[in-house]
Amino acid sequence: MPTIHLTTFIAAPVNVVFDLSRSVDIHKKSMQNHQEEAVAGTRFGLMEQEDTVTWKAKHLFKTRILRVKITGMQKNQQFTDEQLEGDFKVMKHEHHFKQIDNGTIMIDLFHFESPYGAIGKWFNGLYFKKYMKKLLQQRNDLIKQFAENGQWKQLLAT
Repeated sequence: MPTIHLTTFIAAPVNVVFDLSRSVDIHKKSMQNHQEEAVAGTRFGLMEQEDTVTWKAKHLFKTRILRVKITGMQKNQQFTDEQLEGDFKVMKHEHHFKQIDNGTIMIDLFHFESPYGAIGKWFNGLYFKKYMKKLLQQRNDLIKQFAENGQWKQLLAT
């Protein structure tokens, strides 16, 4: 099963980075180019343990639906979301956070398996893993921007 591992340093407290990472609103902003919207479940605010959200977006020339659930959470340390319905055969995204002296280290471990057997594996290696890494990096860049420039105060206050 392919895994994408991203490590991002953010010059902000761990609680801010943790909350931004589980913000439905930040996720929507980071995926604006794909017209991503939350259509069911937790549609605004912060995701909590056992919450679900159903996303609708345009990816790879098609409108896609992905329903995920927060299956594990330790405040300010980690949370995991997993696909309940969608195009992946399997999708599990682990988010880890470590407070350090000058900020937070955020680690994403995105595990996925595409359908279609050997063809899916070929597509992962050729294109899809890079595509997913770019989406995750886009999201992390926005979290970093909001956390470091103080925009989080306005977003998380609502």
